[in-house]
Amino acid sequence: MESLFVPALAPAMKHPTVLKKFDSLAVGESFLLINDHDPIPLFYEMKAEKGEIFDWHKVEDGPEVWKVEITKTAEPAGKAPASFDNAAKKGSDVYELNVTLLEPRRKHPTIFEHFDALREGESFKILNDHDPKPLYYQMLGERGNIFHWQYLEKGPQWWRVLITKNDGNTETLGEIATKDLRKAEIFKKYGLDFCCGGKKTVREACAEKGIDATKVEEELQSADKNPVMRPLPYNDWSLDFLADYIVNTHHSYVRKTIPELRMYAAKVARVHGAQHPELLTIHQLVEAICAELAEHMVKEEEVLFPFVKTLVSAKKLGEPKPKAGFGSVNNPVSMMEHEHEVVGKSLEQARMFSRNYAVPADACASYKLFFKMMEEFESDLFTHIHLENNILFPKAIQMEKEWQ
Repeated sequence: MESLFVPALAPAMKHPTVLKKFDSLAVGESFLLINDHDPIPLFYEMKAEKGEIFDWHKVEDGPEVWKVEITKTAEPAGKAPASFDNAAKKGSDVYELNVTLLEPRRKHPTIFEHFDALREGESFKILNDHDPKPLYYQMLGERGNIFHWQYLEKGPQWWRVLITKNDGNTETLGEIATKDLRKAEIFKKYGLDFCCGGKKTVREACAEKGIDATKVEEELQSADKNPVMRPLPYNDWSLDFLADYIVNTHHSYVRKTIPELRMYAAKVARVHGAQHPELLTIHQLVEAICAELAEHMVKEEEVLFPFVKTLVSAKKLGEPKPKAGFGSVNNPVSMMEHEHEVVGKSLEQARMFSRNYAVPADACASYKLFFKMMEEFESDLFTHIHLENNILFPKAIQMEKEWQ
């Protein structure tokens, strides 16, 4: 049986590639889908798009790898011609498509035909008798981030959705957090990496984790309406000030916390490792994280940050662009970003093995304190890496690039 390793595909190509693979099967043939999260959105998409012509059998159900054997059980019915007779115009420019009047196999293709006919900024509505969420995931997979999905009515009898075509220039997680760090708390809540994975859009990040992106987007919009204390204006600070802030606040915190974190990781693994073997793995991950960060911070403080501060000073004084032994600032930045990613993956694994730092019933005080420290350490590191990956590094690269 052939295998299809989905994580290796670009986000926009994942579902289309799986559907194409399925279409190539003869009746009775199968392939094994391998993914790094539960591919249930694909199941619903295939149900809506293909109908009852496949068998879905989970071979492995996480927590790190999901494997599904997909078998074609019948050939699809003949494709009916497109029909727009049931698209009634509502308001001045927005059509409402009553999906319930369409044959099941024509529902999604007809909606796609309506969407493809739109110009940028134009919209249409769909009316359905159940939540059309599978369509959302299919559109995200096949069209990418070029649409806005807004629920106008959410059951229990009718669902109405306004679909608008945009230009695809959706903000990334990092850009959103840079403008308003309060929204980073929403990303943390859903386990969305806005620092190392900050170059992804909300929809891309949610699709990769099988999270309801519309729910995340609604919470982000609500955050704008909640009056809270004004966050620190990191994005307005000069780069030399920001570099000093990172060292004095976040590097200092990491150095202070590392010894205690290592001590508690070792102690808890030693005492509780027999009953909770995952603690042995978490201990190894903590050791790797602490060792990586200790070396990493020295490189930043002795090489990269001093050069960034030299750039700022020379720019202010109108001096020639300073030279460094490492060439462009891009070179150390790329290395630092790679090391951030290594640490970020280790933290993600620690959270997964600990089941989101859930404390078991037999946990002692040290066990509880260790998990609390890990959550605080992770939270601080997210902000720490965000300030570097999404603000300091891009601005330093841009400053060097625009040098006159």
